[in-house]
Amino acid sequence: MSTNTTHLATDTSTLDIYLVGGAVRDKLLNRAVKDNDYLVVGATVEQMLLLGFKQVGKDFPVFLHPKTKQEYALARTERKQGQGYTGFDCYAAPDVTIEQDLLRRDLTVNAMAMSKNGTIIDPYHGKKDLENRILRHVSNAFIEDPLRVLRVARFAARYHNDGFTIAAETLILMTQISNSGELATLSAERVWQEMQRALSEDDDEGSAGGEAEETANEQHPEIFFQVLHQCQALKALWPELDILWGVPNPAQWHPEICSGDHTMMVLQQAVLLTANHKNKIAIRFAALCHDLGKGLTMSDQWPSHRGHEKSGLPLVEKISEQLKVPTYCKQLALKVCEHHLHCHKAFQLKSSTLLRIFNQLDVWRKPQDFDDFLIACKSDFLGRLGFENKPYPQEQYLKDAAQAATKVNAKAFVEQGLKGIAIKEAMEKARLHAIKEVKQQYQID
Repeated sequence: MSTNTTHLATDTSTLDIYLVGGAVRDKLLNRAVKDNDYLVVGATVEQMLLLGFKQVGKDFPVFLHPKTKQEYALARTERKQGQGYTGFDCYAAPDVTIEQDLLRRDLTVNAMAMSKNGTIIDPYHGKKDLENRILRHVSNAFIEDPLRVLRVARFAARYHNDGFTIAAETLILMTQISNSGELATLSAERVWQEMQRALSEDDDEGSAGGEAEETANEQHPEIFFQVLHQCQALKALWPELDILWGVPNPAQWHPEICSGDHTMMVLQQAVLLTANHKNKIAIRFAALCHDLGKGLTMSDQWPSHRGHEKSGLPLVEKISEQLKVPTYCKQLALKVCEHHLHCHKAFQLKSSTLLRIFNQLDVWRKPQDFDDFLIACKSDFLGRLGFENKPYPQEQYLKDAAQAATKVNAKAFVEQGLKGIAIKEAMEKARLHAIKEVKQQYQID
């Protein structure tokens, strides 16, 4: 019996199979394709199991090929039954056509299929939209799935370098979803998952819906957040970030004026500085959070934002808890929010102030975290109109000061016979002296 099943599993000639979704899209764009997803038309669950496929979808009839482990999904239609992106009734039967299956997909560029002989099935003109670099919804059923707002924003970010824009009518539907309250049905984990994918350069999504996306370089995550702001989704998902658009800054230090625009420029600089960094998501998240406190400044105090560093801390805590952000992302964002101005003013700070900040940042036990902090602060400085290529000597100065102070350890004072609090006081004094010596080397009074 097992021999027959193994033999049959390699024989899919009896199935009407099509390559679908992102694989077809990226093949036509001459982009690398990581995963191939297949659609099977005219088959049943029983037939797939008999051929040796393993069913993996509870809600959808999705199967894994016994040898290649690639996904094969039966053609299906969907009907909205409840709220959110999971409230769908699925119908999969041999009478579902390929056109019906493609109709339920999000964008026309994702609603194409390729037959075994290479013929493109394109009932909704995805190829034309691909050529015109347009992200357009397939049908008005688009509004039934709130997750698509985030997905389209992420597509806009991913394909920004290829010149893609969102169709005006699709943006209208995205705004309609944002204003409907449906975004509130998305789980915190799923919202963070989408944001994290936008913030990282690696996007490896496999979905039972056959809309799998392949690894891609998303070098413009700021487009993701700009789109969410434009369609009012950011107002629903992260109002403390959304409100920054329209909040002015002093022109001397922020020629771009708008705090929202500045934050997006900071994010882009963070991307440039962390291309191969293992903690790039945390640094980029910190870039998004660093000026949240400016949204609390009363308009009669604009463009000044005195104390925005401290006032922003509860907002970082709030969004981190709301989205269940990883601990390190939250910790780094809090450090950058509170101390980014100290970093910019490093040359003006007293040695004792630097030592206090080093203690608060725990540079002694977490030197790598301090490096991440400096990258985020540098991104803040460079993320201003006309500042992109300015030098930022504060970074090396603070590294040198911290490194010199870190060389002080307890061993020498223990050998002198000091104990307890006396050791701590002696180390503080020695670290302060080390910082002062670095200041002298930089010829800072």
